[in-house]
Amino acid sequence: MKRSYSAFAEDIPPYSGPKAARDSYADLKQLSAIPGHIYTCPGLQILPGQRRFSKVPWLVPMLELLPPSSIGHLKEWGLSTVFVLAKNYNKLVHVWESITAMAELWHPQTNSFVFPEFEATILLEELEITLGLPRYQRGEEPTISYTAEQINSWSILAYITTKKNDLYSMTSGMHVHLLPIAQWITSQCKRKTTNYTAIAKAAAICICGVILFPESDGAISFGNLSIIDSISEGMKIGQAVLGFLYAGLTSAALGGPFYGSVIALELWIGMHIQFRAVEDLTTECKTMLNHPLAYVGRRLHMSTRAWCKTAQVKGIQAWRKHLRSLTVADFDMRPRFMHGRIVHLPQRTGLALRLLGNEALVSYNPDRCHLQCGAAQTVVPLLSHFPPIQERKRADVQDERDMRSAAVHWEGCMMSAIQAEVEEDDDVTKEYVEALKKLQPMAGAK
Repeated sequence: MKRSYSAFAEDIPPYSGPKAARDSYADLKQLSAIPGHIYTCPGLQILPGQRRFSKVPWLVPMLELLPPSSIGHLKEWGLSTVFVLAKNYNKLVHVWESITAMAELWHPQTNSFVFPEFEATILLEELEITLGLPRYQRGEEPTISYTAEQINSWSILAYITTKKNDLYSMTSGMHVHLLPIAQWITSQCKRKTTNYTAIAKAAAICICGVILFPESDGAISFGNLSIIDSISEGMKIGQAVLGFLYAGLTSAALGGPFYGSVIALELWIGMHIQFRAVEDLTTECKTMLNHPLAYVGRRLHMSTRAWCKTAQVKGIQAWRKHLRSLTVADFDMRPRFMHGRIVHLPQRTGLALRLLGNEALVSYNPDRCHLQCGAAQTVVPLLSHFPPIQERKRADVQDERDMRSAAVHWEGCMMSAIQAEVEEDDDVTKEYVEALKKLQPMAGAK
């Protein structure tokens, strides 16, 4: 996990200019013109991959056995919110109709949701705050969690157990199975061993695997195992979590399986689209009782005594109609928990930020979502010459150069404070909306 940043600026290839960006990735397509995009599949009822987010029967019984010292380690590592969500995971009800309708509006070139009047995306700062993860600050680039070397899962799991039979049961192919790890934790807790740190590390793998990096049935990749393991070393994992979710949304939008933190996505939908905090309500919102916000909303200035703006939206067709006609007024651009927060933006057009993780480099375009970042709308910026998602090849010279380049762009990024109110220029807004029409054929929405 150790990396040297001292010579980063010396070997970064120069920016190839806006022409390269236009020639490669800035030729944006309408959602309906992207081959295989589910926007063109009005008959789609079930989002591919959603069945892997079913109840996890072993999770809560294992967590209830954790000794206080191990729970203390999880809190120390910044996983308090993830722990709460995991303890209540089996109470949550995923509204797949809304998630599917949102995935249909995900643009795989911009990594953003395209609505009639605006674009929006899940900001890094929003994800870190809603999930309670340690927040990245500029100047902390060495603490962004990723590795440039090949990942040895056994060397990571060896901190938990060195028994070969256990290690064989926990791993297969390029994945780590969570159930055998949970069984090991249960065994240690029932025997009342004092391996508190090892138990906490194992529990972190389980709860992060379920809440942050759900990928396949009860398993996570070696890359995400390494990310989770770095939490105890003080590394920031928000970029890896968000990049993985972006990649999962792109996979789903193009007809593949959905993966990534559905909890993070539901929290984002809840804060921006579904619920509005109302101080004088005396009754609980029944829709929220099985929503992640019911358990972590207090920190976000949201309680179960909230107004559900989408209470009448039932079924996939209703959600499609609602989201494909969503206006700026219907979308809470700047929830209260984001007021005054500092967000990271690209230094200038073309110098795009990319989310760093062990799975891929994923383009991050918050500058396309001006109102959400607390600024006035402007002309939609050109995309970078970087691909939207670039799969990584660890232990590769070019991969290491790409990661260094991405880290330097974060080091020199712009910083902007989110304002509660933003004044807009009508002429600029019209130009912005006209540009969006080229991305989404709203007139043909079904």
